[in-house]
Amino acid sequence: MRYLSTRSAGPGPATHSFEDVLLAGLAPDGGLFVPETLPTLDPAALRGFGGLPYAELAARIMGLFTAGAFDAAELRRLTGAAYGIFGHAAVAPLVQLDERLLLLELFHGPTLAFKDLALQLVGRLFDAVLARRHEHVTIIGATSGDTGAAALAACRDRAALDIVMLYPHGRISEVQRRQMTTVDAANAHAIAIEGTFDDCQDIVKALFGDRTLRQELNLSAVNSINFARVAAQIVYYISAGLALGAGSGRAVSFSVPTGNFGNVYAGHLARAMGLPIERLVIGTNANDILARYLVSGNMSIAPVVPSLSPSMDIQVASNFERLLFELKGRNGTAVANDLSAFRERGMLPADDQGWRRARQLFAAYRVDDAMTLQTIADTYRCSGVLIDPHTAIAVAAARAEIGNEETATPVVALATAHPAKFPDAVARATGIRPPVPEPVADIMERRESVTILPNDVAAVGRFLRTHARRAQPNRGAA
Repeated sequence: MRYLSTRSAGPGPATHSFEDVLLAGLAPDGGLFVPETLPTLDPAALRGFGGLPYAELAARIMGLFTAGAFDAAELRRLTGAAYGIFGHAAVAPLVQLDERLLLLELFHGPTLAFKDLALQLVGRLFDAVLARRHEHVTIIGATSGDTGAAALAACRDRAALDIVMLYPHGRISEVQRRQMTTVDAANAHAIAIEGTFDDCQDIVKALFGDRTLRQELNLSAVNSINFARVAAQIVYYISAGLALGAGSGRAVSFSVPTGNFGNVYAGHLARAMGLPIERLVIGTNANDILARYLVSGNMSIAPVVPSLSPSMDIQVASNFERLLFELKGRNGTAVANDLSAFRERGMLPADDQGWRRARQLFAAYRVDDAMTLQTIADTYRCSGVLIDPHTAIAVAAARAEIGNEETATPVVALATAHPAKFPDAVARATGIRPPVPEPVADIMERRESVTILPNDVAAVGRFLRTHARRAQPNRGAA
C-alpha cells in the first residue's frame, strides 16, 4: 500500500509508505495523503468479518492500509490494547431509537467522544513505529473540542513524542476544555488561541509549511488530516453495517454530524470499499458551508458562529480536500489551484460537474440550535435516551432524510459524544443533567494548566521550540 498527495503535480508513482503517512501527517507539498488505490471488500470478505470482536475487525481493516508496516500479530496486539480499555464490551454498540433509526454509540472511550476510536489506536501506532526507527516527534494539532482531549489522552506520557493541541479560547465546553487542561504529563500541552478553530487549523498548516521548523522538531499531526485517523474510523462503519446485515447485502444509511469532514469521509471510503451504504447524510449546525455547497454548488466562507455544538463550529473543512481530489479526477494541480483561489477569495471556483457528483454521494441538512434542542427533547421523550447536541444534529438530519426517502433502509445516526460532555445544553432541552461517567467524575476538581496565545504563527512556533523535549531531524520533511 502506497500513498500520494492530493496536490501531486503529475500521475507518477506514489512513493509514501504508511509509516511516512503516519509520522508526517501532512504531505510535503501541503496536501493530504490518500491511498494510491483503495482496497476492496467483496460480499464474501464482508461475510468473513461477521461476528468478529471489534478489536479483531479493526486489525483486519487496518491491515489493508498498513501492509508492509505491521504484521497481523502486531496489529492484533495494538488493536486489542486500544479497544480493551473501552467502557462497553461492543466498543461501538448500536441502540435502537425507532423502527428505522438507530444510534451508533461512539463515546465509550476514555474521553467520551468518537475521536477515541481512532486516536487510542493511532497513539499506539506512533509508539510502535517510533520505537523501531529510534525517533522522536512533536505532534501539533488543532481541535474544535474533542480531538484535543482524545489526542492528549492517547499520547500522554509517551517517551518518543511531545504533543501540543491548539483550541479556540472560550469557544468549547467547560468539560472539553478541562479534559485537555487537566492532563498532567510532561509531554502534553494545551494552548488556547485567541481566535476560532479555523484560525487554529491555519496555524497548524503554517507550521507544517515552515520547512526548517518541521525538520527541526520532526513535526507530526493527529488531526483527521492524518490518514491513519481516517482509516481507523472506517472500522466502525463496517462494524455497524455488519451488525445490520451488510454481509448478506442489506443496505444501510448513515447520518453524520459534520464539521471538518473527516468522519463522513471515512464513511465514504467504507462505501467505496464495498460496504453497502445507500445514503451518507451530512448534518451541519449554523456553520453550514458543507450543506450550502451540496444544496447550491456554492462553497463560500462565512464568519464562524458559536453554537451549542462547538466541535462543528468550522467553516473550512480540511478533509473536503480529499473528496475534491476525487471530484477533480485525482488531478492534484487542479486541487491546488482551486484551494489557492478558495483561500484568496473565500469561495471555491464553480465546478458544476464536480458538484453534481458530490450531490450523488451525500445528502445534507442544516440544523440550528433551536432544532438541536428540540431534537434532544424529542429523543428523550420518545425513547428515554439522552443525546448531546452533536448527536442531536445527526438524529435531526437522519429524520429529515427518512422523511424525504421512500425506502425502508435503516438509518444509523452517529452518536459522537456522551451527553455529560455538554450538560448545560442537555439540561436546557430536557430538564435533566446527564450523570457524569467515571472517566470525568472528578474533572471539575482537577487543577488546570493552559497557555493562552494570540492568533499568531510565530508565537506558537516559539512555544514549540521552547517546550519540545528533544528533536531529531533525521526524518526530514517527509
